[in-house]
Amino acid sequence: MIDPVVDFPWVAERGDGVVLADVRWYLDGRSGRQAYENGHLPGAVFVDLDRWLARPASPADGRHPLPDPEVFAEGMAAAGIGDGDTVVAYDDAGGVVAARLVWMLRATGHDAALLDGGLTAYEGPLVSGPAGRTPAVFTPRPWPGDRLADLEATAGGDAVVLDARDRERFRGDAEPVDPRAGHIPGARNLPCRENVDERGRFLSVPELRERFAAVGLRDGSDVVSYCGSGVTACHNLLAMEHAGLGIGRLYPGSWSQYSATDRPAATGD
Repeated sequence: MIDPVVDFPWVAERGDGVVLADVRWYLDGRSGRQAYENGHLPGAVFVDLDRWLARPASPADGRHPLPDPEVFAEGMAAAGIGDGDTVVAYDDAGGVVAARLVWMLRATGHDAALLDGGLTAYEGPLVSGPAGRTPAVFTPRPWPGDRLADLEATAGGDAVVLDARDRERFRGDAEPVDPRAGHIPGARNLPCRENVDERGRFLSVPELRERFAAVGLRDGSDVVSYCGSGVTACHNLLAMEHAGLGIGRLYPGSWSQYSATDRPAATGD
């Protein structure tokens, strides 16, 4: 399995051996597909988060539950991503959205990585309009249970529960989309957007390890990562793996599921 973070030279060296995937998506309702068609990296295909990387939202499951494996496979095949392809995904937000696709592929045994810096660090000309590849064969694989955590896994136990949201939402100062403000009691805030610098490039491995250590994570820790809806939480999991700290678990329902229950919520730092 390749490292979960690769750079532009790594991609350039491999040429057609890599499929670039544009996974832009915006919480404010802007169209990721339109952004892609306005300008994307040469050769990149667009992967629609809402259609292929999640199933429809519900209070019971949250805003971005994992899709059925067959739906995910259909989306990958339609984009021209096959069973044996290496996928490098990007967005324009430091990888916090594209991380969902990378996590899903890696969790099911496929080579995939985030493009360090993504669109914001690219200095060449962008390509406009849709692009496509020949449809491929992508075999559905079940989501591995050892890579997932459910609602019960967030309560007590020995796991380090990490909240990837911005500090204001963690503290409960504001909640723009979910039923209640606050965070899961006992969770530790590690905002995923702080894993990267102002150009969207990942911090060095020593800096990442220091960030994780500051919230009590050590080599081999049992980690459960969540966010608002199970998307940006994947960024912390990939950063953790990139830093050599092992493989954590994703809580797909995240705060959008938890806050719709009558379980207690914590506020403040």
